[in-house]
Amino acid sequence: MRDWINQSVKRIEADFQRSADTHLVKLNLPVFAGIDIYLKDESTHPTGSLKHRLARSLFLYALCNGWIKQNTTVVEASSGSTAVSEAYFAQMIGVSFIAVMPTSTARSKIRQIEHYGGQCHFVEKASQVRSESARLADSIDGYFMDQFTYAERATDWRGNNNIAESIFQQMKQEPHPIPHTIVMSAGTGGTSATLGRYFRYRAYPTQLMVVDPENSVFFDYYNTRDASLTSEYGSRIEGIGRPQVEPSFQADVVDRMLQVPDAASIATIHWLEKLIGCKAGASTGTNLWGVFQVAREMQENQQSGSIVTLMCDSGERYLDTYYDESWVAQNIGDLNVYSAQLPPV
Repeated sequence: MRDWINQSVKRIEADFQRSADTHLVKLNLPVFAGIDIYLKDESTHPTGSLKHRLARSLFLYALCNGWIKQNTTVVEASSGSTAVSEAYFAQMIGVSFIAVMPTSTARSKIRQIEHYGGQCHFVEKASQVRSESARLADSIDGYFMDQFTYAERATDWRGNNNIAESIFQQMKQEPHPIPHTIVMSAGTGGTSATLGRYFRYRAYPTQLMVVDPENSVFFDYYNTRDASLTSEYGSRIEGIGRPQVEPSFQADVVDRMLQVPDAASIATIHWLEKLIGCKAGASTGTNLWGVFQVAREMQENQQSGSIVTLMCDSGERYLDTYYDESWVAQNIGDLNVYSAQLPPV
């Protein structure tokens, strides 16, 4: 058994060595003179999203803890991107994988999970995903990966090429190498925990703003610290926002939070496509909306500096939802009021 674990870890580490770091793209926005805005493009990972980093860490964590064995079926609660990445790593080491997700998950993500040999198990409501994953794993003697518990501890927040270290390395030659603020949306809360801890570990003055969509309890939890909060509805911004407070969300390392209307997130990704010529997922819109609020505050305070955020995944996964006018009109509503508030392109 130890030989199989050793080989599995070696395969995952070899995949990491074959992968170059993701690009840090500077956005050209003259309206914010003296304020440099950067977008770290996580869509270039082999599985197309930020969740590739998380899935790699979760598999290594579970393997080294002895929780995944040669014949283990891995089960995960995921709305899509994490499941795509975990299916990739499960196939790499030769174990079965089942993703538990809401029926509303984008069809393209389902196809990608199946492409990597994974299976999809559906529930009606996002609030059912976690409990059903635990039940299913128990019923088949499988392993529930549980990203919402382990995301904040599976990644080494002190360095080892985590996303925080990568950002600061890439910023070294920029006019403002230490960002004023990094803006991040929360799904599991693992990435925001890594960022917030890294700032403190390196004694950087950088502020961490976490942005949260509608129908997510993280924003209210941050303000009340009431861990019993729940929402009846799931987030319409796939990959971020949760209907319950998750163990991985570490509120104490967050400097401030902002709740972002879903229509603002969608308006922003359509704006971004005009600026850079490619589509991004809706969580990128949530991130950028927060960036613009910070940039305006810096302008008002006559501050210069840099702001960094993430392009979490490609918009090509959402052609039948966020980039479909009829779907947006029916499920999100009018975007014009938010489009009018975005910087000129």
